[in-house]
Amino acid sequence: MSDTATAVSQVDLSVVLIDICVLSMMAVTAIAIARLRSLFALVMLSGVYSLLSATWFVIVDAVDVAFTEAAVGGGISSALILGAMLLTVRVAKEDKPLKRLAPALVVIATGGVLLYATIDLPGFGDANSPANMYLAQEYLQRNYPDIGIPNVVTSVLASYRGFDTFGETGVVFIAGVAVALLLGFGERSLSASLAKRQKGEEE
Repeated sequence: MSDTATAVSQVDLSVVLIDICVLSMMAVTAIAIARLRSLFALVMLSGVYSLLSATWFVIVDAVDVAFTEAAVGGGISSALILGAMLLTVRVAKEDKPLKRLAPALVVIATGGVLLYATIDLPGFGDANSPANMYLAQEYLQRNYPDIGIPNVVTSVLASYRGFDTFGETGVVFIAGVAVALLLGFGERSLSASLAKRQKGEEE
């Protein structure tokens, strides 16, 4: 019994260490994003932050959210922003320190409110939490007779939450179309804009 308890405590300690490492890397990346002025570096670090977020979601067993974050945040978003970056300058303008004070205060106040709100939340994986006592048990009992799929997460996303998942897919598609429209077509296309810029630099 003592050997089992020791093994469980070692596993818990390793999980905590992994959590601390991932969260520390996310914090360092976020600080670097806030301080850098190179747009290319910002886009790359944003992709790194998205991949770290996906890793964090995997750690907390939200694999479906991790897949979405990796595909959208680390993949398509980085590609679209890199395409949009070709139409603008490569280095952001320096801001006055006083202009950063108000956004910093808003972020600190919002973070404080969110931390205060987590006090009343149930512990992670708490079997006595309302979600695990009622709704989760209902899905676990009805899943296989209703859908016939052993993976409950797949059943929830594809069937019980099918319209919601379809809406999320539509939002991502609309966002991609909106970016394409902002980049422009014809005379305002990306190739035309790059050609005009090159011609202006040669003159």
